[in-house]
Amino acid sequence: MELTLWMQWYQLILEDFGFKKDDDELSAEILNNILDDVGSITPQDIDIKDKVIVFGAGPSLKPNLADLKNMDLDGFTLIAADGATTALLEDGIVPDIVVTDLDGRMNDIITANQQGALMVVHAHGNNREQVEKYTPQLVNIMGTTQSKPLASVYNFGGFTDGDRCVFLAMALGAQVIVLSGMDFGKTVTHYSRPDQEDGPADSVKEKKLKWAKKLVEWAVANTQVQFLNISGGEEVQGVKTLNPADLSRW
Repeated sequence: MELTLWMQWYQLILEDFGFKKDDDELSAEILNNILDDVGSITPQDIDIKDKVIVFGAGPSLKPNLADLKNMDLDGFTLIAADGATTALLEDGIVPDIVVTDLDGRMNDIITANQQGALMVVHAHGNNREQVEKYTPQLVNIMGTTQSKPLASVYNFGGFTDGDRCVFLAMALGAQVIVLSGMDFGKTVTHYSRPDQEDGPADSVKEKKLKWAKKLVEWAVANTQVQFLNISGGEEVQGVKTLNPADLSRW
């Protein structure tokens, strides 16, 4: 998504949630300063395959993984949205890239990083402390923001961890994007909120998921990338739904 267009979406999101742009920008500046000290990677350093699987932390994630873990996934780049990393590691799968605002199970995110996962760390107004605490513990990091980009902090578009995975994959040149665990429903798993049990989403989370779905559907309608959905949640407009076992044909 072009930055000028994303900023129109961003303004609507700020107004809907009552977020402050200044808070987002301060957090991005802190992340940028840390990356200046510890080093960072750029989009040009990330080589992805034509086919990408984006793993969200929705209720369909574990059933999807039960099918996928016995398949040959070497033809796909695996991108995990934050807490989905824990579910993948439980099934012996290390994602190639983790997109995180650092509110997932951090021990697992750090483990995935140590086992080779690239980290795309997102700074926003509510995670300043996590950015300061955890970013220096990671390697092979690229920073992102939802506000104005900085020298070491990029803006590819996207709001939640899941839809940011989608926009990242598009920016890096994916030709096929498979949605897994991207349910966009009203149930939140403990992978998404590690301090809570599976249960109904609160009003804020439900609103975030609605925005995520809008953004993914915009991506589907405005790109030549082919989207496939193996999630078991809400239908995503314009996206073909598949059984995970059928992925071998793609």
